[in-house]
Amino acid sequence: SGELTPNPITSLFSSLPVTSEQIEHLHRRFKQLSRDQLTIRKENFDSIPDLEFNPIRGKIVHAFFDRRNLRPESDGLADEINFEDFLTIMSYFRPIEMNMDEEQLDRFRKEKLKFLFHMYDSDHDGKITLQEYRNVVEELLSGNPHLEKDSARSIADGAMMEAASICVGQMGPDQVYEGITFEDFLKMWQGIDIETKMHVRFLNMETIAHCY
Repeated sequence: SGELTPNPITSLFSSLPVTSEQIEHLHRRFKQLSRDQLTIRKENFDSIPDLEFNPIRGKIVHAFFDRRNLRPESDGLADEINFEDFLTIMSYFRPIEMNMDEEQLDRFRKEKLKFLFHMYDSDHDGKITLQEYRNVVEELLSGNPHLEKDSARSIADGAMMEAASICVGQMGPDQVYEGITFEDFLKMWQGIDIETKMHVRFLNMETIAHCY
């Protein structure tokens, strides 16, 4: 038809200046991961050295296929992701741009925290329960030989109690904190610099080049 297909990255980065070099760089990363196929499957992440020893490797890879991170009002897991999906995921890791206004910064921060929230909320019910919190903490601390499982559990339990005090205040003796909602999650992360903490070192071109 001669019409140009809209580039999916344009809508994802609509508030930011995007160069053709950035698009090309992301496309090269995608092709290396997919081994020149049109889609990436979970097994394509298996040979990335930086990910191999990451204690929450499974959660990171899972996040790439979590449909909640790919499209609004979606749920479940995708079997494979295409380049547009890949761009969507990568958009959560984009750095702050100097020309962002307050509204853009707020939306940018919430997008990152929603992505992180989904990594904790493994049963997709909109709440991070104590058990889900324990699972993440146990995985994070699994590489530390000096920490027993009970210690990891205590750390998670203490963090959940702190979350309850931040989010619902003083609880009565019969009250049970059912779990952290996204609104609670936002409160917990207030004042913490998430904008510069989320990065994807494992997607460096040099790292991927060593896989084959």
